[in-house]
Amino acid sequence: MDKDCKEALQVAKELTAKFIETRTVSPGNFAEIFPAVYRVVRDAIREGCGTGDKA
Repeated sequence: MDKDCKEALQVAKELTAKFIETRTVSPGNFAEIFPAVYRVVRDAIREGCGTGDKA
């Protein structure tokens, strides 16, 4: 797993945990929400790397 994927995994985990804490997402549908959050974060990191932008 490359650095960007690991970073995306960590950010997605933290975001999903925050969504659960704020009751935006229930723990019961974690398996449904987490992959979608991960894909969005991973794609955002890849887009940022492709344009030379650093976040």
